[in-house]
Amino acid sequence: MLYEVINIVNCSTLKNSLKYMKSKFKFFSLLAITGLLFASCNKGSGGSGRSSLTGWNFNDPNYGGYLKGKYKEGNDVPPGMVHIEGGTFTMGLVQDDVMFDWNTTPRQMHVRSFYMDETEVTNSEYGLFMQYTKDVFPPEEPQYKHIFPSVLPDTLVWRKGLGNTNLLSESYLRHPSYAEYPVVGVSWLQANKYCKWRTNAVNLKILMDKGIIKNIFKEDSLSFKGKDNFDTDTYLTNPYALFDGDSSIYKKGLPVPRKNRNEKPNKNGFSGRQVTSTDGILAQKFRLPTEVEWEYAAKAIFENREYNNIRGRKKYAWSGKYTRDRDKRHRGDQLANFKQGQGNYSGIAGWSSDGSDIPNAVKSYPANAFGLFDMSGNVAEWVADVYRPIIDSEANDFNYFRGNIFTKKLINEEGKVVIVGDELGEVEYDTLETGIVVPKDLPGSVKYIPITKEDTYMRRNYNRADNSSLRDGDQASSKFYDLDKDQLSENQPRMYNSPIKPPAEKDSLGRVVNNYKYDAKRRTTLISDQSRVYKGGSWADREYWLDPAQRRYFPEYMATNYIGFRCATDKMGPMMMNKKKTATPRYYTKKR
Repeated sequence: MLYEVINIVNCSTLKNSLKYMKSKFKFFSLLAITGLLFASCNKGSGGSGRSSLTGWNFNDPNYGGYLKGKYKEGNDVPPGMVHIEGGTFTMGLVQDDVMFDWNTTPRQMHVRSFYMDETEVTNSEYGLFMQYTKDVFPPEEPQYKHIFPSVLPDTLVWRKGLGNTNLLSESYLRHPSYAEYPVVGVSWLQANKYCKWRTNAVNLKILMDKGIIKNIFKEDSLSFKGKDNFDTDTYLTNPYALFDGDSSIYKKGLPVPRKNRNEKPNKNGFSGRQVTSTDGILAQKFRLPTEVEWEYAAKAIFENREYNNIRGRKKYAWSGKYTRDRDKRHRGDQLANFKQGQGNYSGIAGWSSDGSDIPNAVKSYPANAFGLFDMSGNVAEWVADVYRPIIDSEANDFNYFRGNIFTKKLINEEGKVVIVGDELGEVEYDTLETGIVVPKDLPGSVKYIPITKEDTYMRRNYNRADNSSLRDGDQASSKFYDLDKDQLSENQPRMYNSPIKPPAEKDSLGRVVNNYKYDAKRRTTLISDQSRVYKGGSWADREYWLDPAQRRYFPEYMATNYIGFRCATDKMGPMMMNKKKTATPRYYTKKR
């Protein structure tokens, strides 16, 4: 009978099996059988570290030491973020298109689960990025002189020819009274640089907390400037390419089983092994959210859900069709920070309806059902996408994104991954249309290059490196689709006749020279592969733009006093955090 019970019980029915056995066996017999069942479950699922298909042991030096990481169900949410459970939703128009842009046609889309910052990045958080950059790449040293200035926000966005706002140019970014206000004056390019730095900063702390890397801020014997700073990609490629090859920075790696148990590890040197992607310890890359992700998170339509049905569509980030709070304690107060009307940014003195005439401190207004603050109002936000008037859902309705540029690591003649050095001339710079000089890659980072045609040979899912104009702006989508490359003239009209970035000028020493030239040619559009989408209304916008479906665009190299940003990152593993289904949703935050 015992043999039959063990065979009929599987891992998924363990609880029911235990109830059955309680009625058949005494207490001690129950303990023995429970042990057998758990052993059987672990053996069948690979939970004991053994391959269920080969019988080999993972992480065992007697079987080659091949790695298998452990997945922790319900991994910690990244700091400052909330979980956005993915699903399907209708992206696009919910009200009259009074601007006649015809760019918000409703489309059904599916979004994967991800994490997103609960607030916009604030002045204090961006200030940390600026201070670190200045320490690691001192601007007084010639090889670094363009790096720190390239991350500074444009504080002059506050100036107006006929306005008394010059004081904000001097105080908004750095004065402590604005520390928790969203950072503005940041271009799309700068926002992406922040995301990459944040990835490195979070992973450096993870490795220091686990004792794998010494606390670099306490080390006086090592220099962390230039190429000796920490970079996640470089660490995963070759940990000993960091810190100028000084391995003494590494304290103690992950434990490795020894073949000879009597063998003692070296107490003075590094023991164990370095962290790899397989371990699942390091944070995923932070990035700007895509347009589809941002709109999905802002609408939070699941609060209108009953079972598997959505009742109605949402006009704002909150539920309802009005912008004012209906709660007795705050009745009449605006639920977001936006321009009330001509010459009215906050209301009458003594009864300010939205509490601010410029961007307000984050979390000043109620969060939406996902727990995200200021998804309507306060500041508009950059998203990752290249702007096009249409969303091509026929090409892709799963996690849509326009702007993919596929790259690969650069391999040198010796077969090694190229790490960018910090000697004068090793760092490549680019001159933006605004005249600002920016580095293409930071010292100490892995050098990436676009993929080639050879890399896409026999592939069906993509065949080019830059997909920004795919199906809308490239040759294949124009009337010249059937011409060969040598048949196209240099003056061939393009689908989007927008300014083309001039080549950077260099002096006799190969240094980039600022190129302050206005494009004098008459243009028909501002849409280009450098035009990026920004979403949401701001303190300077009227109520119409609070609708998360609205879309606008701006050059990626320019900044304003009403566009900020927040970060997102991918969720690994199951799409749901809580697998329990409910007929109607439970709010993540309490309503006012």
